[in-house]
Amino acid sequence: MTLATVATPRILIDRTRLNHNISAMQARARDAGVRLRPHAKTHKSPDIARWQIEAGAIGICCAKLGEAEVFESAGVKDIRLPYPVHPANAERVLALVERVTLSIIVDDLTVAEAWSRAMQAKGRRLNVLVKVDVGFHRCGVDPHSPRVVGTLRSIAELPGLRFLGLLSHAGQAYGASTPDAIESIAQEEAGILGTLAAALRESGVEVAEISVGSTPTARFIGQQNGVTEMRPGNYVFFDRTQVGLGAATVPDCAMSVLATVVSRPVPGRVIFDAGSKTLAADILRGVGSTVGYGLVFPELDSAHPDPSIVIERLSEEHATARVSPDCRLAIGDRVRILPNHACVVTNLADELLLVDHGAIVGTLPVAARGKNT
Repeated sequence: MTLATVATPRILIDRTRLNHNISAMQARARDAGVRLRPHAKTHKSPDIARWQIEAGAIGICCAKLGEAEVFESAGVKDIRLPYPVHPANAERVLALVERVTLSIIVDDLTVAEAWSRAMQAKGRRLNVLVKVDVGFHRCGVDPHSPRVVGTLRSIAELPGLRFLGLLSHAGQAYGASTPDAIESIAQEEAGILGTLAAALRESGVEVAEISVGSTPTARFIGQQNGVTEMRPGNYVFFDRTQVGLGAATVPDCAMSVLATVVSRPVPGRVIFDAGSKTLAADILRGVGSTVGYGLVFPELDSAHPDPSIVIERLSEEHATARVSPDCRLAIGDRVRILPNHACVVTNLADELLLVDHGAIVGTLPVAARGKNT
């Protein structure tokens, strides 16, 4: 099986770039004096998680309990869920607590009290961090509320829970318009968490951990004073959005989609066999142009994408691209496409093809694919 003969569309992972990205982020964390806990929702692969941990990561993050169960079965021993898990899932959480070092987040006192009762009933303790809204306005307690310190102190005192500290996700960095704006978001994130942690400590609450997570802001971790942990995920592959945000360059991107030209109906149009079921339908975010659903490399060994090939529309099985009248792509030709958002692409595939210098050298099962509960 070669790139010229394998059925398409397929997801390719460049082994050299993957290894470099793992090593580079680990070095960044080490230089900043923080622990690295990668978010595994990007790759959903126990193999890649193992490589990250072997490089120095202390554990992983998972988006959902289903993902955590897959990685626990694969031998990962330290898992964090930076997601508001409802106490209705107590039995699954208790099963994981028996086998791994597990931590979850809460952002509501009533929910924390329910977790406290569930843990007390079984004689167990659950590690929790409180999610703080640092500007993304999704989950998290309001750090500016006059009641926030009292609420967090109440959570920290609940029996059956072990309060570890504060956690945030500066997701608003994905909407930033300049690299300077991303840097400002990273500094503001650390400032909000540091101020809240100081107030909690002043009130007698120990805050052992301050955890932040975002690939766009990860490059500024050295400026985020007081942070103890970083949780980037996308960095392992990178994608077109991260390039647009200045977090990576095209040569850093380890993931691409192998596709075939299946139609050339008119001179200015090319159809690839990688539609929304492969590339996903996420629009591009980042600084500069936001046109298209991926960058197209017209030859498999191309080092640079061709900006004249613009994927304008996705159907489920088709990518419709606008091309110049003199475009040489013909039916049967193969291209590589750098997707807008790698995390979603992974979850659409059963396996990833590991490639090295244009040769397929292995497969990586997407073992946690579809584990959305």
